[in-house]
Amino acid sequence: MQSPGREPSMEDILASIKKVIAEEKELRSTAPPVDQLEDEPLPEETSDTGDEDVLELDQPLAPAADLGPPLLDEQAAGQSRQALEQLQTVAATTPATPQANPLEEIVREMLRPMLKQWLDDHLPQMVEEHVKREISRITGRPL
Repeated sequence: MQSPGREPSMEDILASIKKVIAEEKELRSTAPPVDQLEDEPLPEETSDTGDEDVLELDQPLAPAADLGPPLLDEQAAGQSRQALEQLQTVAATTPATPQANPLEEIVREMLRPMLKQWLDDHLPQMVEEHVKREISRITGRPL
């Protein structure tokens, strides 16, 4: 799909989004509601040893996941799907970006550790401040 160290292409991102949407749609269409599940008896296995110690399960091991109503209306999903397909078509027809300037690559590689360090030092605090500000805005109470 992509080589290591390279950012994902537009096609990769679109394919990933389509895959997630298709998986959710498939999961919703194939998962029967819990009350419609039938307890089908398993075929009995004959034991040559004559052991009669058989554990029978009356209840399922884990309850089926209740996904609730769909998060997205079919019409909205269809419109989104069409827009993503249009984007994929345009992305597929655009020429590949030219190879980067070797000097630019060297500068990128030199800046990467510094940027990582700065983000590690400052990003958690920035996010925390923005979250507090947003919570205060939503609730009307200062934190």
